Amino acid sequence: MTSTDSSQVPVPVHDWAVDDLPALDFDPFMARLLLHEPIARIRLPYGEGHAWLVTRYEDVKLVTSDARFSRRALIGRSVTRLSPHTIPQDEAVGFTDPPRHAQLRKAVARAFSARSMERIRPLVERTAHELLEGMERHGSPADLMEHFNAPLPLTVISEVMGVPSSDRPLMAHWTGVLLTAARTREESEAAKAEIRAYFVALLRRRRAEPREDLAGDLAAAVTSAELSEAEAVALAVLIQISATHAVRNNSANMVYALLTEPGLADRLRAAPAVLPQAVEELLRWIPHRRGVGIARIATQDVEVGGTLIAKGEVVYASYLTANRDPSVFERPDELDVDRPRVPHLSFGHGPHFCLASMLARLESEVMLTGLLARFPHLRLAVPAKEIAWQPAALIRGPETLPVAW
Repeated sequence: MTSTDSSQVPVPVHDWAVDDLPALDFDPFMARLLLHEPIARIRLPYGEGHAWLVTRYEDVKLVTSDARFSRRALIGRSVTRLSPHTIPQDEAVGFTDPPRHAQLRKAVARAFSARSMERIRPLVERTAHELLEGMERHGSPADLMEHFNAPLPLTVISEVMGVPSSDRPLMAHWTGVLLTAARTREESEAAKAEIRAYFVALLRRRRAEPREDLAGDLAAAVTSAELSEAEAVALAVLIQISATHAVRNNSANMVYALLTEPGLADRLRAAPAVLPQAVEELLRWIPHRRGVGIARIATQDVEVGGTLIAKGEVVYASYLTANRDPSVFERPDELDVDRPRVPHLSFGHGPHFCLASMLARLESEVMLTGLLARFPHLRLAVPAKEIAWQPAALIRGPETLPVAW
């Protein structure tokens, strides 16, 4: 393919409002670009200028793993973006490039290793059991978001981090403010300052009185000069809010799919061994985020899929469209839990691959297993079209999920 020199040939810029979509509908704008304009220029609602949007599977993998595309170079630039505020702090791992990026992740990697997951599993299972028992005592109907999908991930990551139960409502509040485009910059900046101050204080307490939790690990990394205090605090904030919000909404999306896709729940009840594979397919198929995530900056000219992206240009990579690429997935728009191989990119790719992916999988599997086993007649308590969805949430999900059994 002949390269397109983006500095010479005019390329149309698509204004993308990123409107809220019904339920789990896939964004038709993204679907059209994937099939007809896989490397396109876009302008998002906030920030300045425009950016490239890369949508095909292999192109997404290239942009997210090639060192010529930098996250660190974003600092100080007002690039076109989805929300009025920048969510991560400048010191956050999301704005760091290798090799420093690997050093930051190393400080917390032990907490999310396969061995750690085996230690955490009883906590997840116990929490799920207690929450489901409480929901059963409450009686049918009940809101899953209130009784199950919201409190479980908040409880688990707070236990891992070392956040006491009395402070968890604060964590839920700050997370809700930060991970939406619906709040003002002032509200978001205030929440960011408050949660940062909380973790500064928590890590300083752990340095004075060490404990075996993630806050203790981060405090020890500061003491040993492995991390600066700002880096450790930024990591704590990112892990706490991401592990709360993403699993809360993604797991609820999975339940919604189970209760609206004909025969799916019965299939998994009849063959529970299929559930881990089903979780992978749900992760692929569900359009879990709204729009796109954090951009990258090309640090030199790079050809991607036959298009030349010039040094200094802004690039977004869409994991959602990569998961629907027909060159990789047969019948990509169908939800097929018997799909034998699901190499999805829902947890990212390259250096910024989600650190807590194994925890997210574990929680999702435990939650779905518990619901299907305890409530064999679980169903939506209202028509699907009446479910309210969170407006402008960066990770899509229902506001409430009323169920009956």
